Amino acid sequence: MRVSIGCDHRGYQVKCRLLPLLEDLGHQIIDRGTDSAESIDYPDIAALVAGDISTGQADRGILICGTGIGMAIAANKLAGVRATPCNDVFSAEMCRRHNDVNVLCLSGDLLGEGDINKLVEIWINTEFEGGRHARRVDKIGGLES
Repeated sequence: MRVSIGCDHRGYQVKCRLLPLLEDLGHQIIDRGTDSAESIDYPDIAALVAGDISTGQADRGILICGTGIGMAIAANKLAGVRATPCNDVFSAEMCRRHNDVNVLCLSGDLLGEGDINKLVEIWINTEFEGGRHARRVDKIGGLES
């Protein structure tokens, strides 16, 4: 799977920890920055990762900022992107199963290393159930036009 990943300054350390995890899981990574803990505006990074999803250059995206909320708001402005913040494994699994979320937004401030690793693994490995959920996801896509 091609995974586009990006962060602002508050998510930089988490991104650095996730890169080897994603590689170990066998995924191709598109790293959209940032490349330091120097302050940067999160919408700029969200636009890059969400752009990769919207254009089909990546299958999934991961964004990290202080809470994950700002990244999700910005990413959801691009067509075909379904981004949500997740802070627990149940939400990470269900957002994939029922909502086909293609951009996971994480908190660089609220989650511990083990929690984030487990959350990302569950999100990456969970498939969309389709069925009645596909109809609903299609209706969400229809709101973009």
